Amino acid sequence: MRVVEDVMVMDSDRPLRSVGRDEHLLLAPPHPPTLPMKPPRPRPPLAVVHFPQEYRDQPFAPPRGLYENDQARVEWQTMNNRQPFYHRNCDVDEISYQIAGERTLMTELGVIEHRPGEFSRIPRGVAHDNYGRGESHLLFYLPAPAEELGGHTGESRAVTPPFPGWAAAPINEAVTQCMGAHGHDIAVFPVDERELLDRVHEETDRIPVLCGPDSGHAWLYATEKFRLGTEHLAAHQPRRYRRMLDADEIQYQISGRRVLLTQRGIVELGPGDAVRIPLGVAHAGHGEQDGVFIRLLSHRELPQVADTARTAEPYSPQLLAEIVGGGR
Repeated sequence: MRVVEDVMVMDSDRPLRSVGRDEHLLLAPPHPPTLPMKPPRPRPPLAVVHFPQEYRDQPFAPPRGLYENDQARVEWQTMNNRQPFYHRNCDVDEISYQIAGERTLMTELGVIEHRPGEFSRIPRGVAHDNYGRGESHLLFYLPAPAEELGGHTGESRAVTPPFPGWAAAPINEAVTQCMGAHGHDIAVFPVDERELLDRVHEETDRIPVLCGPDSGHAWLYATEKFRLGTEHLAAHQPRRYRRMLDADEIQYQISGRRVLLTQRGIVELGPGDAVRIPLGVAHAGHGEQDGVFIRLLSHRELPQVADTARTAEPYSPQLLAEIVGGGR
């Protein structure tokens, strides 16, 4: 089958060029060398990370790391309680995506009642705490400052009390560097919680709440070397391959199921799955149903630090025919 591959760079949504391809050749292993030279290095298949979207009762635990380098980190968190301290980042903006359940985000810039599908960005240096009810969310720590690009649906507000039953309690504030990683606290000290939250009345800044569009693709946040947004893949949408020349791509499946076809193997993705597509690897999605996923582009390699749930299957003409024919 003939397909199109778009050759992309992260600072433009327009392809540098679009190349016609034979899909079988695009996904197939290389021909054996005809000269006495080393064959191409074997490359590992794509690895899928999975955390359930539905809340499962468990004791409070720190967020679980998914992908990380020395500039950025992606984490998954689930809560059915309060975070036991306020947190202030020295070096990054902290962006969250609400997967499931409800979460009250309390900050010096106001309170947000997060619902599934919503993003928010806590600016560098702003103290914050969370109160989750049977919820899960993703965290993206990106070099500050990150810019909101659109999709505003609301903003933080002055709310007292921040949630029903709240009462000011003895609590600590932790100031951290290195994206808040374990063991990188700089100072931990007691704070007056009521005084901290009442600062909203002296602040003019608010935290915007963002949502992705109902169709297509949109970037919601950007820094010099990162992009974060959402993409909808319509059922039976024609396959169009994409090859990023200057960025690793992390994808997180929000809803629906799709098959990811790549030069590092073929794998089915469902809600709660995340995958890293290395720089320079052509890939496309095929779905029998509508689906939505998050895209994060990183100008540098963003290695996986979580356990692998499963890996992609090697390409074969039979496997591709089974997928395209609706056999899986």
